[in-house]
Amino acid sequence: MRVLALHDAALARQALQLALDVVLFIIAVMAGRVVPMFTRNGVPGTQPRQLPQLERVALGLLLVLAIVNPLPWPRELVGAIALAAAIAHAARLVLWQPARTLRVPLVAVLHIACAWIPLHLLLRALAAFGWVAPSVATHALTAGAIGLLTLAMMTRTARGHTGRPLKADRIDVAIYLLALLAALLRVIPPLLAPESLLAAVQASALPWSLAFALYAVHYGPWLMRPRADGKPG
Repeated sequence: MRVLALHDAALARQALQLALDVVLFIIAVMAGRVVPMFTRNGVPGTQPRQLPQLERVALGLLLVLAIVNPLPWPRELVGAIALAAAIAHAARLVLWQPARTLRVPLVAVLHIACAWIPLHLLLRALAAFGWVAPSVATHALTAGAIGLLTLAMMTRTARGHTGRPLKADRIDVAIYLLALLAALLRVIPPLLAPESLLAAVQASALPWSLAFALYAVHYGPWLMRPRADGKPG
């Protein structure tokens, strides 16, 4: 029975990781479609670039990683693939000129969220080599990339679909900072002191909850009323 329980737990972890890898691939594809466009349209003077070959390599490595991760391959090989993917996605992000977006929070938050993708992949490589706990890499993806990108897109699309200016206000910035703080609390303390994982997760719950609560309070009334510009939708 104990052997079966351990087998079931391992299978559940592999299934969860595969599901997260699917989400990672989806957001990486989505980011490649919208982040350069939003950067070009929202930050005058920027010229984000996309190299077709780099795009194929970066996205292809995510698929390879998802396929080989549950296989009984040496963990060092899986780590090498994750490290290569981290480098490819970091290079991809640099071409989108993130440093030039810092004065435009509605665009900058997209780049900050995307920066968690190569960070997740780097931590995942380190975890495969046995240097950090796997949960640190998982939280970099879930709380960092997925969480922050979700709020970034929710604020931007809510503004667009309610006829508001595509410009972040102070509440939007507070939402982004709270979500970023939650992600940092999830990742940095356990990275420095693995025994602090539970305390870090508990500490991050407050800013995480406040970020989404603030979004609901700020955007809820807008989403339940007609568009501010009088257009249908």
